Amino acid sequence: MIIKKAAFIKSSVLLSQCPPDNKPEYAMIGRSNVGKSSLINMITNHSKLAQTSSKPGKTQTINHFNINDQWYLVDLPGYGWAKVSENKKDEWKKMINTYLKERQNLMCVCVLIDSRLPPQEKDFYFIKWLGMNEIPFVLIFTKIDKQSALKTEQNIALFKKSLLELFEEFPEHFITSSEKGIGKENILNFITETNKSFINPNIQASGF
Repeated sequence: MIIKKAAFIKSSVLLSQCPPDNKPEYAMIGRSNVGKSSLINMITNHSKLAQTSSKPGKTQTINHFNINDQWYLVDLPGYGWAKVSENKKDEWKKMINTYLKERQNLMCVCVLIDSRLPPQEKDFYFIKWLGMNEIPFVLIFTKIDKQSALKTEQNIALFKKSLLELFEEFPEHFITSSEKGIGKENILNFITETNKSFINPNIQASGF
């Protein structure tokens, strides 16, 4: 897939405010500072499509981007927020949970994992929640350029070992570096193939 167009559409705080669900959609989420905005910019060939920040909790809404007029990429607030009030955490959690469980055109959730860290409890909690709610997801390990290939392999192996205690199979996963463009082609190929199975819920509902 070649990205010819990538444009911000809108930010939403309610599911009802999201764009029409007539295109396949892929949501990206992860712990704060996992490199989500950088990955979105790398995938879309756009250095400033998603605003990067060293401050945790910068993304506070459901942000939709139109890609090639064919599918949506969605930037969700991270989990495991730092320096955010409990009320705000509850608001974000409710917003994200409603979106993930009820968005009809959501094809897959891309869960970003910092490859430099050993398995984190917050990641497992969220992944388990996705599994319990039967929401399709893949794992994207980020920042592999920040350490040796051996260290990345070791941390992914630990993650795999822990996840196999929850799931029968290790979920599909990708390793990435936003700075070096690693993983971009594999992720876009996955999206291209997954798009083929999209059924427009509006057409389906109308009987056509």
